[in-house]
Amino acid sequence: MTKSMALRSVPTNSARVQYRTIHGYRRAFRMAGSGPALLLIHGIGDNSSSWSEVIDLLSPHFTVIAPDLLGHGLSDKPRADYSVAAYANGMRDLLSVLGIRRVTVIGHSLGGGVAMQFCYQFPEYVERLALVAAGGVTKDVNPVLRLLAMPGFSQVLAGLRVPGVLPAGERAARYTTALARATRADRLAGPIGLRAVMHEMPEIGRIVSGLADPTAHSAFIRTLRAVVDWRGQVVTMLDRSYLTARLPVQVIWGTRDTVIPYDHALLAHSAIPHSLLETFDDAGHFPHHDDPTRFVTVIESFIASTVPLVHDPHEWSRMLGQGAIAADLSGDHDVQAAVLDAMADERSAT
Repeated sequence: MTKSMALRSVPTNSARVQYRTIHGYRRAFRMAGSGPALLLIHGIGDNSSSWSEVIDLLSPHFTVIAPDLLGHGLSDKPRADYSVAAYANGMRDLLSVLGIRRVTVIGHSLGGGVAMQFCYQFPEYVERLALVAAGGVTKDVNPVLRLLAMPGFSQVLAGLRVPGVLPAGERAARYTTALARATRADRLAGPIGLRAVMHEMPEIGRIVSGLADPTAHSAFIRTLRAVVDWRGQVVTMLDRSYLTARLPVQVIWGTRDTVIPYDHALLAHSAIPHSLLETFDDAGHFPHHDDPTRFVTVIESFIASTVPLVHDPHEWSRMLGQGAIAADLSGDHDVQAAVLDAMADERSAT
């Protein structure tokens, strides 16, 4: 996908990695800029550098905080609790240490699930929420992640770290993609074809290369098994989406996402009917990498056009007592039925 050509001012100060020790563990994070606070949460196996271009574009107008989740990047990687709820606790603790009490939360992939969980556990901290190719909608997820979550298969990652394996895989993917185009096989593969897989290869290689350290590998597997098993994603946000009734929500998704299908964007949008949906045509699982300028424009527009939520504990109690209402779903009949099916699925809402 071609990146937007709109010109922007060059930031005067890029984010640098900083550290705080919390509960005895060193937490790394990038922080830059001034103004209203934005909390950027990366996906599984990734780290805060995933947001580098976005941070540079946002920091002239916002205070941007992008942590390395525990077990990721430059943060410590102990034998610890790597559940979505534990990650949400970590976000609260870091913000508390930094003296930040109100944020717009932007979460990508696993980070989207963490962001949603953060809104549920600590609603008093949250002004807005942006979900970017977020986990925790339905159980559907890339089969490779299901495989890696199974006992005995985690060592597949070790094989991918052998020098030359990933570049060879990328070359094979390029050859296969060219062949598919010549034979029109990619069209027959549907909307998520070989070109989409090829598009994600550099990102996959970047993440796998960061798992060379055994402690990083172990933390990745612990995190994965907290949210995925052989049947798919094991946690869901849908049955608690009603609690976002007054919270401004932006959903961003790429149509060629090979990790979490684009259909999940429609389901999340249905379950959060007041949400805004921005579709990145031909983008993959990392729309903020495919077109960071457009991504930042969407975020800035979202913030400018919405009023930050001020948490009301009495209203929160009322919504909890009332629960979800099926009539509040939006979208066509098939989408609503899919949301209800996903909510009825035997999965855990953390």
